[in-house]
Amino acid sequence: MSLDGCRLAYHANCWGPLGGDPVGVTSIGQLAYRTFGDIDRAAREIASAGYEGIELFDGNVVADERAVAGSLERSGLSLVAVYCGGNLIFADVLEEELARITRAADAARALGAAHLVVGGGAVRLGGRRAGDMAALATALDRVDRLAQARGLRAHYHPHLTTLVETPGQVADILARCAIGFCPDTAHLAAAGGDPAAMVREHAPRIGYVHLKGWRRESFAFTPVGDGDCDNAAVVRALDEIGYRGWICCELDSWPDPRAGAESSRHFLRDLA
Repeated sequence: MSLDGCRLAYHANCWGPLGGDPVGVTSIGQLAYRTFGDIDRAAREIASAGYEGIELFDGNVVADERAVAGSLERSGLSLVAVYCGGNLIFADVLEEELARITRAADAARALGAAHLVVGGGAVRLGGRRAGDMAALATALDRVDRLAQARGLRAHYHPHLTTLVETPGQVADILARCAIGFCPDTAHLAAAGGDPAAMVREHAPRIGYVHLKGWRRESFAFTPVGDGDCDNAAVVRALDEIGYRGWICCELDSWPDPRAGAESSRHFLRDLA
């Protein structure tokens, strides 16, 4: 199989605890994801592991754009994507959420990123309601438009515990809106999907990819080559569909973040 034409990035999310912006508890407009760690160290170690690019959370790029720019310059990495999340189904707070995502998109553009990734779609405490998927689709189309207005490509990232987990739910939301599809292989596998088959099924919508390992027993996310998610099959599927974009490896947490990044990079190098 070939990775010719693809470029490899790594997410900085496991170089520190992952959480929401601390002032976001009382403000939807500030409730961003953030890695509470040393982004400069993350960039340096991601570069040393052999990656060309980095993905960051919205909270990190908006909180200190100048510091991120310095980390990119020192490491030689490109900022490839910024990741945002949101409820995206509640009309009363949607404008606040979209304003926050707009700030992230502006920072992404200023820092040279090409991609905006959004996850979410809240599941209510009482469960799903009729109309929630339609509301999510409408919000995602608005995210897509605001990204396009800034020269970015927007992608929806299905995620466990949100409205879109299973293969059927992925097909449903993609049929309802125009945003791109960012498959996260571990989340798709954990929700009962076959990530390689879903790559083939939704090939025209894929412009950015997250690779991550997943272990079924004692549930855990792992480096790309470990566990029960067949990422080799995913890479073969990406090759078959002629995918030639960025592939971002990630781990939500790992005792030694650099070792996790190196393990995933070695796996992909050996495949190629």
